[in-house]
Amino acid sequence: MDFSGFLQALQDNTDVFSTSDVVFSTVLSFLLSLIIAYVYKITYKGVSYTQSYVHTLIMMSMVVSVIMLVIGSNIARAFSLVGALSIIRFRNAVKDTRDVGYIFFAMAIGMATGTRFYLVAIVATVVISFILWGMSTLNMFAKDVREQILKIRVSADMRQEVLFEQVFDRYLNRYNLIATETVQAGTLTEYIYGIELKRQQDAAEFMRELSKLNNNNKVALITGHHEVDL
Repeated sequence: MDFSGFLQALQDNTDVFSTSDVVFSTVLSFLLSLIIAYVYKITYKGVSYTQSYVHTLIMMSMVVSVIMLVIGSNIARAFSLVGALSIIRFRNAVKDTRDVGYIFFAMAIGMATGTRFYLVAIVATVVISFILWGMSTLNMFAKDVREQILKIRVSADMRQEVLFEQVFDRYLNRYNLIATETVQAGTLTEYIYGIELKRQQDAAEFMRELSKLNNNNKVALITGHHEVDL
């Protein structure tokens, strides 16, 4: 049997779609997912960006496209696939809520190409990507978050509410104690505050004042804590 005969035999076994359908759907989902991945890369803000996640988006779009081709309009296949995939458990925590949206975006494009709604896939990719890029470029719905995290370590016998009260009143608009933890076998106590400085330029002087009061133990001021893992 020559190669063309082999392809014909394969097509006879998959009468719902042809070999060209498989190739075209997979390639198109790959190209469209490249656009999604590029938009994700240029709009990402934070410190948890990973190349493997972007590769996963591309792979997911292509795999979903193939899955949709296999299912076709066969309900029995659809239920069989649901049963097979139900045993899969994903244990990686999604650190940025936007990542979930991009996962569904890539899956939707894969589903559209797999069901041969090519125009829908192309138009949706272009329009949604443009909107996502526009929102990131214009910084839409951004809020000026001035709250910071302050971590202070003091000797276990020190009373922090008396020790730092005057300095807090002088430099901060507001502050509240979030958590307390003993460290170094109980010899030190770490206090974690949510604070808002009156003037951001006073941050260095504020830290020096605190260091004088806690015998030069650890003092840490964390900015942008909404974008990092504490």
